Amino acid sequence: MKKSKSISEKRLLGIAGLGWMFDAMDVGMLSFIIAALKIDWDLTPKEMGWIGSVNSIGMAVGALLFGLMADRVGRKNVFIITLLLFSVGSGLSALTTSLAIFLVLRFVIGMGLGGELPVASTLVSEIVPAEKRGRVVVLLESFWAAGWLIAAVISYFIIPTFGWQAALILGALPAFYAIYLRINLPDSPRYLTLKEKQKPTALEGVKTVWSKKYFRETAVLWILWFCVVFSYYGMFLWLPSVMIMKGFSMIKSFQYVLIMTLAQLPGYFTAAYFIEKIGRKFVLVVYLTGTAASAYFFGTTDTLWVLMTAGAFLSFFNLGAWGALYAYTPEQYPTSVRGTGAGMAASFGRVGGILGPLLVPYLSAQGYSIHVIFTVFCISILIGAAAVFFFGKETRAKELA
Repeated sequence: MKKSKSISEKRLLGIAGLGWMFDAMDVGMLSFIIAALKIDWDLTPKEMGWIGSVNSIGMAVGALLFGLMADRVGRKNVFIITLLLFSVGSGLSALTTSLAIFLVLRFVIGMGLGGELPVASTLVSEIVPAEKRGRVVVLLESFWAAGWLIAAVISYFIIPTFGWQAALILGALPAFYAIYLRINLPDSPRYLTLKEKQKPTALEGVKTVWSKKYFRETAVLWILWFCVVFSYYGMFLWLPSVMIMKGFSMIKSFQYVLIMTLAQLPGYFTAAYFIEKIGRKFVLVVYLTGTAASAYFFGTTDTLWVLMTAGAFLSFFNLGAWGALYAYTPEQYPTSVRGTGAGMAASFGRVGGILGPLLVPYLSAQGYSIHVIFTVFCISILIGAAAVFFFGKETRAKELA
């Protein structure tokens, strides 16, 4: 039987979190870059929407492909491959001068990003003890907020002066350091103790995830992932552009989104506290309901202070819910299919990430107001909260199967 090197929780969190942070920097900067590309390349709203959607198509493919691979070749190997894909794609995208090539590279970046996130949370879940597992995974997710904050700062100070290309290069270079750190990261001891005959083929893994034994868990996760990803990418990729639509300049819009983004960190930290004190279902239902209310008010007002307040609460609740989602997902399955189950749920969710960014320009072109569009996102989030409330199982402090 293979033995895994031990690693402290802080070091594990730091190494995994760095990659998570660089991924978030890329996604965060993309929302600002889309607004800048509109001016540089004279993009239509539909072309802008496709940039976000192609990214999500790549994430859907990556989550499925690398989730399946994680159960065959190990969590650590997939962890390194996905970050390498993301880093190289992000660096090359800074050099492109055409929308077509930019979209191809966004697909590659999306594959790396979509594959890394569920595999990272699976790896951390399998190493950390049950009583700390939820809190540590939510804290891992909090690196996403740090990445978004850095993205907002880079976008505010770099893009208007030096261009979006400089922002992409700044985001890609540090990610190579994270790859170096991961080479010494141990693989999951739970995975390493699996005998070869216990590792299912891709088809066997898919069948197990949708078997009668796990049908309820899988159905809840797929609904939850779709609703959360659909609303998140529909709203957050368009936040700077929505602020511009509401009459603010690009510089002012970037500044306001930066301020709203600050609320993500307390959202994560409070979720990390409640997830072990009260439970996963409580955090998911309460924080998703808070997200829905914030989305409604953000969409219905043009008053600056209401926009800022609603936007801050939107960041607070939505990102806290994301942390709980990543903690909750790997806990639904046994080790032999944990990567497959988490990857498939994330992959289906990314279909929502394809549709969400396209919905905004499509409905806008049909004459619908931002109010109507954000109400659609509000309803989507409430459906996800209802699925967890009525059918989800609580997994707080339970040992992984």
